[in-house]
Amino acid sequence: MSTHLRTALSLAAQGVPTLPLREGKVPFGNCPACAKNICGGRPNMKTPGPCICPRPCHGWAAAATDPNVVNAPTWVRAWREAAGVAYHPGGAGLTVVDLDNAEAIAWARASLPATRIVPTTRGEHWLYRGAMQSANAVRPGADIKSSMQYARWLGPGTGTITALPDAVQALIVKEPTTVRPVPVTVPAMGGECPHRTPTYLDRGIAMAEQRITEARDAVHATVYRTFLAVLSTHGRCGCLTEAHTARLFTAAQAKGESPRHCTDAWTNALTTLGLSHG
Repeated sequence: MSTHLRTALSLAAQGVPTLPLREGKVPFGNCPACAKNICGGRPNMKTPGPCICPRPCHGWAAAATDPNVVNAPTWVRAWREAAGVAYHPGGAGLTVVDLDNAEAIAWARASLPATRIVPTTRGEHWLYRGAMQSANAVRPGADIKSSMQYARWLGPGTGTITALPDAVQALIVKEPTTVRPVPVTVPAMGGECPHRTPTYLDRGIAMAEQRITEARDAVHATVYRTFLAVLSTHGRCGCLTEAHTARLFTAAQAKGESPRHCTDAWTNALTTLGLSHG
């Protein structure tokens, strides 16, 4: 049994989802049956564990705690070739603050509560109890590795793990950006508004915001389809205001969409529905 496999089985026994890493600190690529995710991957790719194939496919989502999976023949072959062991911090209820240099470490010592520290090749991993959204480059030399991300296993570290502090969670909160929504220029069609109360419209906008926020991929397409759905329901009675549009644009920009992409998607939705004036 390889050293990496022994480490992985020990982690799995402690409830830490683990997977093999190849050279370059990256997971093994998907097998032919799973190449380019043609197998569909795991449902929503939100939880660790193997897909239907018996190999360690799908990166962090393959991380497993079942010893029968970790020690399966196809995994054993991967462990023989592995250059290291990784784990899914979020699946273990942990968050890793990955500090890449001395400056980042100095910042953490001055700004974050003391917790367990694991030395790395270039810096330190600070481990906290509690999972959160992962994010890269939250500040110079610092990444957050937790849900839907993997981290290298470099040993248990030293110190007592403390609860995930607000100071770490605040690192992924983006500064507000200036939102420039397209004014809704759809004329009212006349007659009584079919929505009757502002509550109906507000609920629709809130659902649209949630749909955009929860998009895991194809964000451009999701934003356009959401704008189209909002306008098809609320675009002809004159209820929509710039405040409503701003809420949708803010949600889209929080997912990485630029103001221009938001403007284009809104304009295209208006045109598709025959609501554009130009």
